[in-house]
Amino acid sequence: MTEPHPILGLDDTVHQRIRLGILALLRSGVAMEFGVLRDQLRLTDGNLNRHLKVLEDAALITARRSTGRGRPKTWLTITDPGRAAFDAELTALRALIAAAEQA
Repeated sequence: MTEPHPILGLDDTVHQRIRLGILALLRSGVAMEFGVLRDQLRLTDGNLNRHLKVLEDAALITARRSTGRGRPKTWLTITDPGRAAFDAELTALRALIAAAEQA
């Protein structure tokens, strides 16, 4: 029996390009403010919110809302399962690249 194609190792939740970008930015483990993520990825508030909800529902990130001085802010952090899912995605992408280069 042949080995499964590397594309089968991709996670649909993580692999979507915006969510992959979010996890990549949060991978350092440092909390990032919503507006910074929005600006880095050049998204609208609504578009970013939709992707954050998917990641939060999958327990790959956590959101903490703070109301200090001025406007409320949302701080986002990657979870341990989120870090593991992102690392697994990178491994699957590397395997896919290797398979394509050997073809």
